Amino acid sequence: MNIYNINKGIGRTVEFKGLKAQYLFIFAGGLLGILVFVMVMYMAGVNTYLCLIIGGMSSGILIWQTFSLNGKYGEHGLMKLGAQKKYPKYIISRKSIYRYLKTNHKRAGV
Repeated sequence: MNIYNINKGIGRTVEFKGLKAQYLFIFAGGLLGILVFVMVMYMAGVNTYLCLIIGGMSSGILIWQTFSLNGKYGEHGLMKLGAQKKYPKYIISRKSIYRYLKTNHKRAGV
């Protein structure tokens, strides 16, 4: 009889080597973009060693930044940061102070 392990990852976010959720997609998309950029440079006739150096440096920076963002903001941090930028710092009310202090006599009589 076969013995199967229970999948304990149901309902959890996707994780690969410590990268979680949107950081994994940023990482994969960035590496794909760098690969395409290096291929275009190589086909355009740029020196091979220069293409390798630029590709290696930019992929290293991408990896470092992605892991640092993952460590700093966590799983849902970038979404929270984006929402925080859209949220107003304070609410402005243009009513005069007199209108706040004045009671509504029509409602008070009912």
